[in-house]
Amino acid sequence: MLYQLSHTGPRVLFCSFENPASLRGSIFQYLLPPPCFDSRFGILDRCKELVEAGYDVRQPDKENVSLLHWAAINNHAEVVKYYISKGAVIDQLGGDLNSTPLHWAIRQGHLAMVIQLLRYGADPSVADGEGYRSLHLAILFQHMPIAAYLMAKGQEVDLPDSNGQTPLMLAAQKIIGYVSLQPNDYLFIFHVCCFGNCNASVSAVDKVNRNSPLHCAVLAGNVDAAHILLEAGASVDAENANGHSPIDLAHQVHSPLLVHMLNHVKQERIRSKSRCQRLVNRYRVCVQFMFCVAVLGSVGAIADLSSESWLLKGVLLACVMAVVNLAQRQLASPALQSLVPATTLMASVFWMLVTWCLCFLATVQVLFTFNATALLYYYLRSCRTDPGIVKATEEEKKLNVVLLAEAGCLDPRIFCTSCMMKKPMRASHCFSCDACVAKQDHHSVWINGCIGARNHHFFVLFLLYLCLMGAWMFYGCLTYWSKHCPLHYQEEGVWAAISALVGCSSWVLGVFCLAFFHTAWASILLVIQLYQIAFYGLTNAEMSNLMLRQRKLPQSISLRQNPYNLGVVRNLVSFFQLRCCGLFKPATVDWTQQYPPGRDHMFGQPDIV
Repeated sequence: MLYQLSHTGPRVLFCSFENPASLRGSIFQYLLPPPCFDSRFGILDRCKELVEAGYDVRQPDKENVSLLHWAAINNHAEVVKYYISKGAVIDQLGGDLNSTPLHWAIRQGHLAMVIQLLRYGADPSVADGEGYRSLHLAILFQHMPIAAYLMAKGQEVDLPDSNGQTPLMLAAQKIIGYVSLQPNDYLFIFHVCCFGNCNASVSAVDKVNRNSPLHCAVLAGNVDAAHILLEAGASVDAENANGHSPIDLAHQVHSPLLVHMLNHVKQERIRSKSRCQRLVNRYRVCVQFMFCVAVLGSVGAIADLSSESWLLKGVLLACVMAVVNLAQRQLASPALQSLVPATTLMASVFWMLVTWCLCFLATVQVLFTFNATALLYYYLRSCRTDPGIVKATEEEKKLNVVLLAEAGCLDPRIFCTSCMMKKPMRASHCFSCDACVAKQDHHSVWINGCIGARNHHFFVLFLLYLCLMGAWMFYGCLTYWSKHCPLHYQEEGVWAAISALVGCSSWVLGVFCLAFFHTAWASILLVIQLYQIAFYGLTNAEMSNLMLRQRKLPQSISLRQNPYNLGVVRNLVSFFQLRCCGLFKPATVDWTQQYPPGRDHMFGQPDIV
C-alpha cells in the first residue's frame, strides 16, 4: 500500500491487498472515513449498512470526493450500481481536478466501468477543472479501448478543451501515464480520427497559438503522428499565430527527419498538380511496366552491340542509368516504387518470351507456349483475385466496437485497431494494404499485393510455372550455345568459356542470368510454401508467429500438432480444392466469416487506488 501526506491528512494512493476485509482494524481503516474506505475496497455489505443507517451517498468527503468517485475509480461495479440506485449524482464534480466519476474511471483505464456509467446516463461531454472531456482524457492517458468505445458511441472528436485543442492535437503531442503502450495502440488514435468515419479535422487550430495537429506533432517530435497526418492531407504550409509553418517548427526543434519528410511531401504535392504526373499516376502500372521493359531492353541491347569498344558501351549504359535516375527523381512516388519488383518480373518474362521467339522458337513450341500461357494466367489471377480482405461498413465497425467492448472482448488479439473490426480466425492485418486479410500468408512484392485465403493457391501455381519457365529458358540457352558458341572450357578454363559466351551473345547470357535469378527465388519460395501447406496446414505468417511463441515456452511442442493440420494428402486436397471426379472431398471454408468461439478476457482483477 502506498500513501502520501496532504493538507487534508494521509491519502491512500494504491493498494494491492487481495482481501480488503482483512484491512479492518488496521491503521489504514482509520485513515479514511468508513464509507470511503468501504467504497474504495468494494465492501458492498458494509456500504449498504452505512447507507441504510442514513449516510447520504451524495455527501463528499473532506477532499470533495463522493462515494461514487471512489467506487468508480476502483472498478467496483456492484457498489456503483447500488449507489446510483440510492440517488448518487452520476456527473457529480469532485476532487482536486473537479472531475466526474466517469473521468476518474477513464484516467484509471477501467473500460467496464466507463460502459456502466454511460449506461446509467453519464455525460462524456462534461469538462473537468482542466478543461478536458472524456475523449481528451482517454487519449491523454493512452487508453485505446476507451477511446475507441467513446468514438463509436458518437462522441464528438473535434470538441475542443479549454485551450481549444482537439483530441487529435493532444494525441499528436501528449503522452501521459506510467504504462507504455504498444506502438499500434498509440497510433490507433490517429488512424481512427484521420481515416475513420469520425472525420476529425486535420486543419483545426487551437485558441492560443493557432497550431494545427501537424504543428503539435512537429513540436513534440512525433514522427509517426506527423506521417499519418500527412497521409490524411494535413497542410504543410499552414501558419500559426507566430507565422510559423510545420517546416519552420521542424527546423526549430532540430529534427532532420521531420524536415526531410515535410519538404518531400511538399514537393510531391507540387508535382502532383502537373498534368504529366496525373497521367502517370492514373496509368502507373502500364507506365512502370513499359519503363522496366525499356530499361532491360536497352541494357541488353547495349551489351550485345557488335562494337568491341567497352568505352562506348560504358557511356551508353551511363546514359541509361542517368535517365533512370532522372525519372526516379521527377516522377517516382511511393505508389510507383512499390510496383518496381512486380513490373521488373513481368518485364523479365516479356524479354524471355521475345528471346524464345527470336532465338529458340525452332526448339520447342507447344509445351513452352502452354507453360507461358499458364504462367501469365496464374500471375493475373494472383494479382486480380481478392486475397480475402475482410470488409465492413463504417456503421458495422462502430457496432463491432460497441459490442466487443460491452462484452469485454476489445482485445487487440481479436480486434484490429487499424480496421476497427473483429478479426476472423487466421486473419492478419497487412500494413501495406491497410486491411485485414483472411488466412494471410504474406504481402508479396512480386504481385504488389497480399497472398490470402482466396488467391494463395493461384500464387503457388504461379511459382510452379515460373520455375518451369526458368527451366525452359535454361534448356533454350544451352541449346543455343551448343549450336552457336563452341566452348572449350576443359582446355581453356571457366573464365575463357564465360568470355566466349559474352562474345557470342551477351543478350542470351543476360536472359540466362534473369531466368536464373527469378528461378532461384521462385523455387525456394515454392518449396517453403509446399512444405508448410502439406506438413503443417499453416500459412507463412502463422508459422512465423508460432515459431516465435515456441521459443518462449519451457518445453518444445511440435508445430504439426495444430487444429488446421489434416494430414499431407488432406492438406493438399483442401488447399488446391482437388476433387478428381469425386475421389476427394476438399474442405470448403470461407475464412472471412470464421470467428473464434467464446471470448478472450482482457481485463483482470481491478487495482485499488
